[in-house]
Amino acid sequence: MDLIRIIFAVILPPLGVFLQVGLGKHFWLNILLTLLGYIPGIVHAIWIIARTGPARA
Repeated sequence: MDLIRIIFAVILPPLGVFLQVGLGKHFWLNILLTLLGYIPGIVHAIWIIARTGPARA
């Protein structure tokens, strides 16, 4: 499942973060980073996906 999230993170970074952590502070931070620059949004999304491990239910 992480592979799918990483693919979403490259295509649309906030979606990858949303699938991992939901509508929390990391999601909104990622939207801001993506608006400021696409690459920072991707880096943040992949970092969140790798750092948090399996999705929290």
